[in-house]
Amino acid sequence: MRSWSAVRRGPVRRTAAGTVAAVAVLVLGGCSSDGPNLVTPRPSGSGASPSAPSPSGGTAGTTAPPASPSESAAPAKGTAKVTGTVASGLDTPWGVAMLPDGTMLVGSRDTGRIVRVDPVKKTTSAVGTVPGVQAGGEGGLLGLAVSPDFGSDRLVYAYFTTASDNRIVRMLYDTSHAEGQQLGAPDTILRGIPSGTIHNGGRIAFGPDKMLYAGTGETNQRGLAQDKSSLAGKILRMTPDGQPPKDNPTPGSLDYSDGHRNVQGLAWDDKGRLWASEFGQDTWDELNLIEPGKNYGWPVVEGIAHRAGYVDPVVQWHTDQASPSGIAYAAGSIWMAALHGARLWRIPLDGAHAAAAPQSFFTGVYGRLRTVVAADDGTLYLTTSNTDGRGTPAKGDDRILHLTVS
Repeated sequence: MRSWSAVRRGPVRRTAAGTVAAVAVLVLGGCSSDGPNLVTPRPSGSGASPSAPSPSGGTAGTTAPPASPSESAAPAKGTAKVTGTVASGLDTPWGVAMLPDGTMLVGSRDTGRIVRVDPVKKTTSAVGTVPGVQAGGEGGLLGLAVSPDFGSDRLVYAYFTTASDNRIVRMLYDTSHAEGQQLGAPDTILRGIPSGTIHNGGRIAFGPDKMLYAGTGETNQRGLAQDKSSLAGKILRMTPDGQPPKDNPTPGSLDYSDGHRNVQGLAWDDKGRLWASEFGQDTWDELNLIEPGKNYGWPVVEGIAHRAGYVDPVVQWHTDQASPSGIAYAAGSIWMAALHGARLWRIPLDGAHAAAAPQSFFTGVYGRLRTVVAADDGTLYLTTSNTDGRGTPAKGDDRILHLTVS
């Protein structure tokens, strides 16, 4: 078995201009078509829904339910264009949460600090530091989320690594205080998520149902992903207070789905379906459509396996093309930031499956890409991740880019 750090997380070599050595650079806003079998929409199984084009020119369907008559497929080809840099000089940015006024909170994995970025004014101001963050390896201050009732409760949620676990806290954000002192004391709503040097998961997000979802990793202890008694290797669903909702798959449990290796991307499409990106081991990274109570296979299977009892991914990538982290939904597609792959992927959707082969944008131009979030106007914000110890920072790294997409 190849080591994660040596195979999946080697540094990306970049010039001062931000290109990757020995990799063809795309024209800004352009896309590339990867070769056959590098990127694969899920092939049909028993009772599969109608097929979609595969990268090799054939067809590949999915076992997901067919799109409803009210839905239409996204175009096979889309566009992505960087319109500007809204922040630069950031230290290990990881979590990003949009505020109702269009500004955003950005967390630093290694320092535990949160800053507020105004993308219109292109200013950055200190909010505060989350106490108890223990950075190291892939751990530290990870996901951020804003309460769905932020206008009245002013609560910000954070997922982070401590000396003993990963946990989720909420903090009052009070802008009447001085810069750098605007976070209240953390109220822990969930503790005891296993932690490790690698595979800490960390993405959190509120769903359309106002429940909080968290993607966790199996901390390189593979069996935890299939262990119902462990919070590791799961997607968790909880109330804003950290309690199991009554309609979770298993009464009294936070467990929403099992069999995950390392989930770092969560997003909902315009029909309320939950999608998640997942790191593979040696062969396949995944984009999954998440259904409550289902098992996504790790470590029994990786990628498309057609094995009874396990859900196949909707799309899979060879690991050197992706290493996916954050995802967002916009313009009928899932947009996925790739770390080792150093590119942004567009996955056009036709209901619950891929409408066509994914497109890649900006390959090698900006190095490692960590988080992508959608703004209310349909544009995207994309963070680089070159100061995380596995990239080579260029001038201005790390930064947040503003994108228009279609």
